[in-house]
Amino acid sequence: MDHAGRLRRLLTGLEDNDLDLLLVTHLPNIRYLCGFTGSAAALLVGNAASVLFTDGRYRTQARAEVQGANLKQVKIVIARKSPVVAAAEWLGGRQRSPRRGSLASTSVGIEAEAMTAGTRDRLASVLKGKARLRSAPPLVERARMVKDAAEILRIRRAVELGASLFRIAREKIRPGVREVEVAAAMEYEARCGGAEGMSFPTILAAGKRSAIVHGRASDARVPRGGFVVCDFGVILAGYCSDRTRTVHVGRLSQEARDLYEVVLEAQQAGIAAVHPGVTAAEVDGAARRVLRKRKLARYFTHSTGHGLGLEIHELPRLAAGQTQKLEPGMVITIEPGAYVAGKWGVRIEDVVVVTSSGCEVLTATDKELVVI
Repeated sequence: MDHAGRLRRLLTGLEDNDLDLLLVTHLPNIRYLCGFTGSAAALLVGNAASVLFTDGRYRTQARAEVQGANLKQVKIVIARKSPVVAAAEWLGGRQRSPRRGSLASTSVGIEAEAMTAGTRDRLASVLKGKARLRSAPPLVERARMVKDAAEILRIRRAVELGASLFRIAREKIRPGVREVEVAAAMEYEARCGGAEGMSFPTILAAGKRSAIVHGRASDARVPRGGFVVCDFGVILAGYCSDRTRTVHVGRLSQEARDLYEVVLEAQQAGIAAVHPGVTAAEVDGAARRVLRKRKLARYFTHSTGHGLGLEIHELPRLAAGQTQKLEPGMVITIEPGAYVAGKWGVRIEDVVVVTSSGCEVLTATDKELVVI
């Protein structure tokens, strides 16, 4: 991973936003910038120096992960207190504004959405009269939208492992089996395959519960008839996958088949709309129009997709009103659905990477309706 290049590009973003430093506290952003994967850290990024603050639990890990990435420009400080407070105290005692010449005029950007009000108050108290805190735009999140080749390879491998779990779901889903039993078998297989964990709690919702968009696996038993929505993903080498397949148990009615085929058509329309230069809203609209023609739009209650990478939900968001234009290297999900409360639901999802001429479905697999 080109951590050094990411830091250099971030410094340009600081200058463009009239910031001297950025205090990074969102852990996935810290990992993206310097490779550190611990659970307690703050990264202060600036032209004069970039400093990673963590605690004694991560002394060995920080040196292995950060120095192993050849980031000689990053200093590691092992603190006896909160990394964020340690960063503020270090800043108050050592830094001077490279552009303004005094610490009092130093402008320090913070990740406001990743910081509690209490933490911000503590920072302000430590830095009172010594530096100015400003809510920074999502500079790191914007950079993370476009994946490099190494990231895309990791996501591809995560998607491949995740896709293999559907075989287990097909074997285990039977009338009378509890949803949690199916999910447990899938998660065990994921761990055996090398996954660090699941991208999110496995969603496995059968029968009437299939109409619950985020119906986590429960003690409910698979009924003798109806849809079963399986939404699952793994974390492999730090990167997430995400996939949804819907199967049907028991006798298949024409109404059920029609619903599945419309959702599949909507998903294919969304995938076909993915090209560099189109907006996220246009992709959402392409999928939604298919459902609208069949008078099912009111049953599609979420966005068409989202970015993913170090986190399961990243920018961009594929929804109405989203003006972000797609670029090569963006990795997004396409996942329309239709959910009729008290009856059933269907969702189909794949991960695609935006290419120079369109997109590639990562680990494309058959999406014909499976009847068990």
